[in-house]
Amino acid sequence: MSIPNVLTIAGTDPSGGAGIMADLKAFGALRTHGCAVVTAVVAQNTRGVAAVTQMTSQQVRTQLENLVDDVRIDALKIGMLGSAAVIETVADVLADHPALRGVPRVLDPVMVASSGDRLIDEDAVTALRERLVPEVDVITPNLAEAAVLLDLDDTPREASDDFARALVALGSGVLLKGGHGSGAKSDDVLLVPAESDEPARLSAPRIDTRNTHGTGCTLSAAMTALRPQRDSWAQATREAKDYVTEALAASGDLDVGRGDGHGPVHHFHAWW
Repeated sequence: MSIPNVLTIAGTDPSGGAGIMADLKAFGALRTHGCAVVTAVVAQNTRGVAAVTQMTSQQVRTQLENLVDDVRIDALKIGMLGSAAVIETVADVLADHPALRGVPRVLDPVMVASSGDRLIDEDAVTALRERLVPEVDVITPNLAEAAVLLDLDDTPREASDDFARALVALGSGVLLKGGHGSGAKSDDVLLVPAESDEPARLSAPRIDTRNTHGTGCTLSAAMTALRPQRDSWAQATREAKDYVTEALAASGDLDVGRGDGHGPVHHFHAWW
């Protein structure tokens, strides 16, 4: 098998911890060739986001179609999209472009900041829920994002089988992430109906570190990179969670930021 080509469709991060910068690092660390379509240019550092410049839906479409007309894509992930127009454009290309038929797809539904603030408006939430979720194989919401997708008033306290089943009813498999919960372990729930009718619980030790910037991006990117190299989403996801846990544990080797924000994980912990 040739080295897989994997694609991220997401926003930037000049600090290198999240977005397409994190995705491309994870792709490389997991032995794939990374490609990227930029949806937004984001001014941010370890302390937070200062400004966002959105690409137009036509700019996103042109990047995406131009890329897949030439480069074979073996798996793709979608991160920050920002607007209903861009969400609908990406959904249309995924549905209609012959080069992307059957390509494994992960959606990290970036909708809620760590502060709890909404990052996209209601029209974009509706477009993501109704147009984009059914076009992918697995979505990877955290607890706050799951609450938005399910239109709940309160955020779930932990990842549960019932919440995973409710998310699957939207039209995709799900990895419901429990990393924003509490306790000594980080428990996620994976349910991919194409592989199993029963939810699987993925558990890992909770790493005590401030270097958590981009963990969600990195996990979905790792799943994307590993899926063409593994037999199932279950296997790819378990290995991706192990990779992120190890990257969190090694994050103290990096010195990024002034120390009062949230630094990145160490994507290349196995190499240096």
